[in-house]
Amino acid sequence: MRRIGNSSALRAILFACGLSLICLPTDLMAAQLNLPGSVDRADSSSEPFGLSTAMVTTGAVLEKWLSVERDVDDERLVLRMCEENRASCQSQAALQFLAIVDRGRRLEGRARLGEINRAINLKLKLTSDLALYGAEDVWSPPLATLAIGGGDCEDYAIAKFVALQEAGVSPDDLRIVILRDDLRDEDHAVVAARLDGHWLTLDNRHMVLVEDHDVRRYRPIFLLDRDGVKVYSDAPSTFEASRGYERAIGQIRR
Repeated sequence: MRRIGNSSALRAILFACGLSLICLPTDLMAAQLNLPGSVDRADSSSEPFGLSTAMVTTGAVLEKWLSVERDVDDERLVLRMCEENRASCQSQAALQFLAIVDRGRRLEGRARLGEINRAINLKLKLTSDLALYGAEDVWSPPLATLAIGGGDCEDYAIAKFVALQEAGVSPDDLRIVILRDDLRDEDHAVVAARLDGHWLTLDNRHMVLVEDHDVRRYRPIFLLDRDGVKVYSDAPSTFEASRGYERAIGQIRR
């Protein structure tokens, strides 16, 4: 996801021109989301990060997610045909995706999550939307991403989200979380998967599965799942410095 400059005036202009909500500073996002009819308040303390969320009923993030879901449904038809007869499958991207799913299906629990995270991370090259499409903030379904061979953080997350479902993880236990890094002034997308009552994050920046309460450099702003889009309504305004996040990863690696 892209980084936003420091000029609040520029951000306001971009927002007025229809820039996606996930690329706006928190105060502007809150103003937009609090418009009448834009959210339905709900208590979702069982979600990743243990914070309450509210359903988003309008806005650019919801539109992008619904569009990706339609694309994913179309790609699932290709996957079903290729799975039934791989020898006649004309989509190399589908065969690559099915190979990743097959390896995940043979495993269980944390090993399955780790395999899917590792496989997608290694298969794709981190590339900006501007370099790939000549536009910013393009959300791509898995087969399209694999066909190109690269994408940015939300493309990794979408591919993992779908691959985990295909490998047997219940959709009830899967989320995509949009996070905000205030230190770098940018957004980031990860998958959150629930295992034995704990939410583990799958990140394209590393292979380690980090529990949500150990993710300290970021604060969650949006949550995406099969039910739609939710906004975190009570996330703290400040978080620990990046050293805390790196320290948490270091402790897990030991």
